[in-house]
Amino acid sequence: MPGRSRSFSLKHLSASLLLLLGLFGCSAARPPTRPTASLAAPTAPAVFPPTAPSGTNGHAASAPVVTVDTAPSSPVYPVMLGIDVLEAQGFAAVKGKRIGLLTHPAGVNRRGESTIDVLRRAPGVKLVALYGPEHGIYGDEAAEVHIADRRDKRTGLPVFSIYGKYQRPTKGQLKGIDAMVIDLQDIGSRSYTFISAMRYTMEACFENNIEVIVLDRPNPLGGLKVDGPPLDAKWTSYVGAFRVPYVHGLTIGELAKMAKEAPGVLAVPDAVRQRGRLTIIPMRGWRRSMRWTETGLTWVPTSAYIQDFAAVLGYPMVGLGAFWNPPKIDTGFRHGIGKSYPFRGISHRTAKIDQVEKELRALGLPGLQFRRVSAPDRDGRPAVGLFIEITDYDDWRPTELNFYLLRLACKFDPKGNPFTPAPGRDFSGFLRHMGSEEFLRALQRDGAKVDVPKFLAEWAARDKIYQEQSRKYWLYR
Repeated sequence: MPGRSRSFSLKHLSASLLLLLGLFGCSAARPPTRPTASLAAPTAPAVFPPTAPSGTNGHAASAPVVTVDTAPSSPVYPVMLGIDVLEAQGFAAVKGKRIGLLTHPAGVNRRGESTIDVLRRAPGVKLVALYGPEHGIYGDEAAEVHIADRRDKRTGLPVFSIYGKYQRPTKGQLKGIDAMVIDLQDIGSRSYTFISAMRYTMEACFENNIEVIVLDRPNPLGGLKVDGPPLDAKWTSYVGAFRVPYVHGLTIGELAKMAKEAPGVLAVPDAVRQRGRLTIIPMRGWRRSMRWTETGLTWVPTSAYIQDFAAVLGYPMVGLGAFWNPPKIDTGFRHGIGKSYPFRGISHRTAKIDQVEKELRALGLPGLQFRRVSAPDRDGRPAVGLFIEITDYDDWRPTELNFYLLRLACKFDPKGNPFTPAPGRDFSGFLRHMGSEEFLRALQRDGAKVDVPKFLAEWAARDKIYQEQSRKYWLYR
């Protein structure tokens, strides 16, 4: 690996151990197709505030997090999802309640049936409203586009958008429900906005005395991979609602448990957080070492660019390095080749493929190789790029490549450093995704000489502490 690592001072580390909580909105734009997956098995490796004990600091005792079920999975399906477990329990957690459901197309049971339909037909359960995150309940809305409330033509139920004028349910939208069921498939990266939708929904429900019931789902990267920069507090946003490392290593249920138990995660008074009611329906059969391909489940696209597990793996590798939003910022790198290989193919707007390939191979990044692939560009013309192949999952560090791409962006830019402040340039969106203002300032100052290994070492040290502290929120081993 090029460059030299400087020693990481313990003084610097202790000064930086603040609450690490939220980057990239669900990856957006036009849907690319058919990336190929090459895989190899997970590793491990920011700091949460300590969990407040019940009944302390003058508050009433905190409402406990209820986790329901410890029974084994069935032999047919290695993993039973939260919705499957709920059904196996006779829908006890929701029976007799008027419920809302926050979900999207990947909210399905292990047989591929929509959670909407499962709950609609459930005996003794009254599903009265649907709530949609970014991309909507059917995944057919563009990314970063606000969605209006409407009535669902298929079910006749009202659909309230929490990616519209407001990015959390309003009191009016919550009127008439006793509990909010959340069934969202995350991809394990901080900037994918479904975990943000969950956090803001929890806040609104706790403020309005409505129970939250989270149906848990796998982290497709497994529960042992933790990697990348934590999020600076000032850049918390809808694409970074949890101050965790970029690859956070938790399931959506575990993130909910953290939000309920750790002071300072939710933007509500502590008394509201403590009395908030959270029920988690855990999976059966899921282990932290499992990647998606080991669950026996079929991947349902979570957004236009995340059509399969190959793209899930690619998202944390190049989403930051290929970040562009001209004229505000353009790294020059592009992910995908035309509509193919989203987040797994890489090319550069001006640099020749020979140069890109030479530079990337010279990095010698552990667990990665690069090979040329051809596909039509968006205008149908032949195009060539590099496919990023994961050769060793244990050695692979999911976010590392991004930061070398950002350094290369400075080397390849024909007009100079693309991160230098200039009229029309705006790095706020990039920072909300990437998380580290210190690294951006180093890019601006040092350009192609930025000391990437130094930052990687610092983040790895903080990530290790985060992972140890986050164990208190684990639901699975």
